[in-house]
Amino acid sequence: MKIGILALQGAVREHRNVLHKLGVETADVLNPEDLRGLDGLILPGGESTTVGKLLVRYGLLEPIAEAGRRGLPLFGTCTGLILLSKHINGSEQYRLGLMDTQVERNAFGRQPASFEADMHIPVLGDVPFHTVFIRAPYIEKAGEGVRPLLVHEGKILLAEQDNFLAAAFHPELTGDTRLHAWFLRKVAG
Repeated sequence: MKIGILALQGAVREHRNVLHKLGVETADVLNPEDLRGLDGLILPGGESTTVGKLLVRYGLLEPIAEAGRRGLPLFGTCTGLILLSKHINGSEQYRLGLMDTQVERNAFGRQPASFEADMHIPVLGDVPFHTVFIRAPYIEKAGEGVRPLLVHEGKILLAEQDNFLAAAFHPELTGDTRLHAWFLRKVAG
């Protein structure tokens, strides 16, 4: 199994480390040719407007969107959740637009409002998952095909739809491999 990591911005090394801990081969994705031979792709955090522009500049926006439409499993964390969404409140920024979701950017406030919390994610078992939110978004509305996996105070913070998984937080910063393993089950699946 080989998982690509969009390497334009964000916690690329941290995602790579988690995947290596799980025994998975990784590849950095910086251009459309890097998508060849991948079994899945992670879209890490960063600044969503900037990453959207870089996707266009490097010719990756449509190739990734097309790969997703064809069934390539995609896992978006924080900015990745925003990029996967069809609708972004108050923004026409570039996005992949693959998940039937409407998101709110910087939903919990700016950098000083970033936080960490232990939250129960039923699909990952009984042990709470330590979540790290940095200028985090959330899913405000989800279409029929979207399955919420974590809802906190009425906000969807983790969801899946078909071959897509999106988290408002940064699981790569916790040392807990369970969410990446959940994604790998989608890839294998």
